[in-house]
Amino acid sequence: MSSITIALSKGRIFEETLPLLAAAGIEPTDDPETSRKLIIGTNRPDVRLVIVRATDTPTYVQYGAADLGIAGKDVLIEHGGVGLYQPLDLKIARCRMCVATPAGFDYEEAVRPGGRIRVATKYIETARRHFAEKGVHVDLIKLYGSMELAPLVGLADAIVDLVSSGGTLKANNLVAVEEIMPISSRLIVNQASLKTKREKIQPVLEAFEGVVK
Repeated sequence: MSSITIALSKGRIFEETLPLLAAAGIEPTDDPETSRKLIIGTNRPDVRLVIVRATDTPTYVQYGAADLGIAGKDVLIEHGGVGLYQPLDLKIARCRMCVATPAGFDYEEAVRPGGRIRVATKYIETARRHFAEKGVHVDLIKLYGSMELAPLVGLADAIVDLVSSGGTLKANNLVAVEEIMPISSRLIVNQASLKTKREKIQPVLEAFEGVVK
């Protein structure tokens, strides 16, 4: 009996995926927030969940280590989405990809065509595309955490980061000066799995689709 493996990341994506899984008749036997297990069984012997870092989800699905996965649009853009079928925007884990600067920084002046700006971000591909479309030269500085610190200590003029409530920006005297795009999580499927395990995967896709609609 062929089984299917679904890659999920802890936290918000896992929490907001639970109702979708339930609609497909899948219930995890452990909570990844309390369990140290990285492979979690479900009430179905033919379905298991693997708990991975959000940024690694597309890689596990691309190489077939997982048949399905759930990943944010932000992560998929950076990954490039090679070898992945993205049938469904699940409309979960929503937020916005924004440019933020210190309160008082003249962003309009900095991004005039031919201008130059220093931007700290972990979303290098997204930031590169965004400023290229504006005709602005951008010096990108890759950071992995605490983006808000970069403009405060003079490392960068601006940051490109995900914003949900805006509370962290406000606490650090930064303001979102431009929204690049809305972000939500997508269902991704390994293309080979879709062919070889269609009878297992199709009902999951349909159940997810039913909930989203």
